[in-house]
Amino acid sequence: MKEKRKIYIFDTTLRDGEQSPGASLTPDEKLKIARQLERLNIDIIEAGFPASSPGEMKAVSMIAENVRKPVICGLSRMIPKDIDACRRALEKAAKKRLHVFLATSQIHREFKLKKDKKEILAMIEREIRSAAKSFKQVEFSPEDASRTERDFLSETVRAAIQAGATSVNIPDTVGYAVPQEFGELIRFLVQKNPGLGKKIALSVHCHNDLGLATANSLAAVLAGANQVECTVNGIGERAGNASLEEIAMTIDTRADFMDCYTDIKLSEITKASRLVSHLTGMVVQPNKAIVGRNAFWHASGIHQDGVLKKRQTYEIMDPKKIGLSGNQLMLGKLSGKHAFGVRVNKLGFRLTAQEMDQAFVQFKALADKKKYIFDEDLEAILQNEIAKIPETWKLVSMKVVSETGTKPCAEIALSYEGKLKKATSTGDGPVDACYKAVEKIVDSKAKLIHYGLQSVTGGKDALGEVLVKLEICGKEVTGRGTSTDIIEASVRAYLFALNKVSANSQRAKGRSCSV
Repeated sequence: MKEKRKIYIFDTTLRDGEQSPGASLTPDEKLKIARQLERLNIDIIEAGFPASSPGEMKAVSMIAENVRKPVICGLSRMIPKDIDACRRALEKAAKKRLHVFLATSQIHREFKLKKDKKEILAMIEREIRSAAKSFKQVEFSPEDASRTERDFLSETVRAAIQAGATSVNIPDTVGYAVPQEFGELIRFLVQKNPGLGKKIALSVHCHNDLGLATANSLAAVLAGANQVECTVNGIGERAGNASLEEIAMTIDTRADFMDCYTDIKLSEITKASRLVSHLTGMVVQPNKAIVGRNAFWHASGIHQDGVLKKRQTYEIMDPKKIGLSGNQLMLGKLSGKHAFGVRVNKLGFRLTAQEMDQAFVQFKALADKKKYIFDEDLEAILQNEIAKIPETWKLVSMKVVSETGTKPCAEIALSYEGKLKKATSTGDGPVDACYKAVEKIVDSKAKLIHYGLQSVTGGKDALGEVLVKLEICGKEVTGRGTSTDIIEASVRAYLFALNKVSANSQRAKGRSCSV
């Protein structure tokens, strides 16, 4: 049986990705991302362009010294001072690579470099031969390769290999290529230089100007490339680069067709995406493949019903594979009764068939007014219209002392089945102190997973509404409380959630979880 090829992932988030307008990173931020890339099991990290600035030199040096598992790569123009800067920056790297580039297309030769073909070839041979004395791994990129005359491109590749290059990268620098054309270019180069993709790594670096970066990269893999250069979230110059997560998940999801694999730790993809987005300030578009907020959300009732019956009906990937907890069903006017019922149950309500029908009518009426229905909206429907929650635990009194320089202290008195129960506790803040005092009385072992505050009326005496989500016995329970006193509203919201659990436990006798 034929052994599958490994596709090496060359991450250039810290070099080409940082070239996105407004995405500048400090050396410490670069190191944080590099460590996450190491956890992602990236093969090669292009840490930066050391000759470009002292800060870049520092960042590449820090990464080289502290990130040990991947190959650490530095970018260099085909000039001695740049190569020397990479040599110094990568001095402490456990595994290192020099990446040199030189433009080869006619438009770049004439208008940017003002050099002819012979001069280009001479530079390639001279500088790579010199660099190979200091670096065991040397990667050569003929910039703007997709617009370079094919025969001359093949000639530059051959010259680089003969001079000592161990990797050849074919960049679609301006995102000009289309998949069939780019695949044919890679096949042509392999035919002219049979060692490519075998003894000599054959890499591709595609830009997304026409939205084809991932498609072009995968076409190249099918044509013989065994390394892909890409970035987290697809960030990069202009419209960006091939997206790392799209490349990795396509190869994994369509392993039957691609007939290759990567060593990427897929469960770290979401963490990497969020870290890069946070540190660069570049928000991931909601409909971005794999890592967008909507990538595993379902709004259509038909889709929701299908996913609930069999996830694979509308999901070709398991969201848990990339580090998410699961998919999301976004309730709205298109949602059906199946998805509605599942969400109601998840929120902790146990309704009769009649109550469910009544709640669904209310839900549809609200959905015609609002684009999306959130958990809090469902709570209002279920609490106010159907499930009148008895006050098993009732707030009798509360006293909170919170002064500058002292730890807040709360004294809470609750009524339970006609009996008064009191407790006092301190906390990090007045609300935390109150919640800890309540827990001393109730002992629900609830975990606060969400706390939200908003004003529901205007003016100085505005009514404040607090929304909390607790996890009790493995289930999410939402509570809502209102008062002109925010601390009181917070306690009432907490008790509302606890009372709902008590009410549901009484409805479903024999269940083990109650408060």
